[in-house]
Amino acid sequence: MSRRPASTSPFAALAVVAAVLAGVVPAAPAWAADWAIVFMYHRFGEPQNPSTNVTIEQFEAHLEEIARGGYNVVPLPDIIAAFRRKEALPERTIALSIDDAFLSVHAHAWPRLRKAGLPFTLFVATKSIDAGHSGYMSWSQLRELAAAGVTIGSQTANHPHLPAISERALATEFAYSNARFREELGFVPDLLAYPYGEFGLREKKAARASGFVAAFGQHSGVAYASDDLYGLPRFAMNERFGSVQRFRLAGNALPLRVHEITPADTVLRDNNPPSFGFTVDNEIENLRRLACFASNQDGPARLERLGQRRFEVRIERAFQPGRGRINCTIPAPGGRWRWFGMQFFIPKK
Repeated sequence: MSRRPASTSPFAALAVVAAVLAGVVPAAPAWAADWAIVFMYHRFGEPQNPSTNVTIEQFEAHLEEIARGGYNVVPLPDIIAAFRRKEALPERTIALSIDDAFLSVHAHAWPRLRKAGLPFTLFVATKSIDAGHSGYMSWSQLRELAAAGVTIGSQTANHPHLPAISERALATEFAYSNARFREELGFVPDLLAYPYGEFGLREKKAARASGFVAAFGQHSGVAYASDDLYGLPRFAMNERFGSVQRFRLAGNALPLRVHEITPADTVLRDNNPPSFGFTVDNEIENLRRLACFASNQDGPARLERLGQRRFEVRIERAFQPGRGRINCTIPAPGGRWRWFGMQFFIPKK
């Protein structure tokens, strides 16, 4: 299976582009981080779809924040390569990703990102391109972006709810889309975005078996080297949650490193609500300020502390079929926040 090398982007040398603009921050960043923030977009200037759209004004404000805020914009494949090799990244590394290859990416986002010299990854579901659906990019346009150095990732063939389909259909999704990428672009992507951010143990295993080196959901949080590379988080941007203040909050987030997470599988069947818990890594301080919020209840969830670093999150109500989320944060020095999120998939009965 031919796959594009992890670092072919001509933008790789621009990893510290924001750090030297206008003398806002020092030209030599501190290479001390093993984490990165990944942003996720879908549509640009499509107000009829507010839940997946950012306005042009919001997006331009994000680009201005990047230019002046001291961020280091790094191609997503380079971040994953650094994670796998245990190499350091500059502080405040961010990556930009876009899902679904809507036509507004080509019309609005791509010209602005190209002008700013910013790398990004575009995740593509191949059947929408094959069908020539209105509002989606074409293979010709995707070849144009790929030739210019844009990273193309996979979002399967049909963009289904992966945990809801059979194991055979899951394998077919990856095999078919990989074949179409090879035929149309000459390579197979090695980065995957799970459709709707939905995945569990089975989906992660299938992604690894299909040759992907990393896969991303749609849960908030900071990606870091010792995290599960087949369940990495991204901060979603849309009209409601797309202010420059939220972009700045997410872009300055720090990892809330945890392990021994339960349940191991994020697909909930007979364990809804889940017995959700985790152990916080030794380096994390200020644990008394830990707060967790579940998407199916108002206010913070009740936490039970077991020993020094083990926490159990008591969920009062079962999640409705579909998606459920839990976000946990701890305030950090300098007005920053440590962030850990989890998304669950709840099948219909």
